[in-house]
Amino acid sequence: MSLSKFFILCALRSKSMHGYDVAKVVESQSGGCCSPTEGAVYPILREFEEGGYATCKSETVSGRGRKVYTITDRGLEAFQIGLSAWLKIAKCLGKCDTSEKIQDKCKNDLCNIG
Repeated sequence: MSLSKFFILCALRSKSMHGYDVAKVVESQSGGCCSPTEGAVYPILREFEEGGYATCKSETVSGRGRKVYTITDRGLEAFQIGLSAWLKIAKCLGKCDTSEKIQDKCKNDLCNIG
């Protein structure tokens, strides 16, 4: 799972929201490390909706029509799987140093995430 998708699912865990809010929450939660544009967020949200990871409901917010996305049980499960994978990556990166032996171990560990 890409880091952007992971952060979007993470954002949707807190509450239902529209794409603009998702982008802002992702930027905030990631400390600015991941700053998706609305143009990048909406295709992912549509993909999540099509895959059953999120639902979408049209609402009027401040007089404007908005699509509000809510994470589903399947989306929560995908988030947990993604979290496990990213924690393995972080653990591996924490072990990495400049020696070739350690770098090779990290490469092998990253390739075996499942």
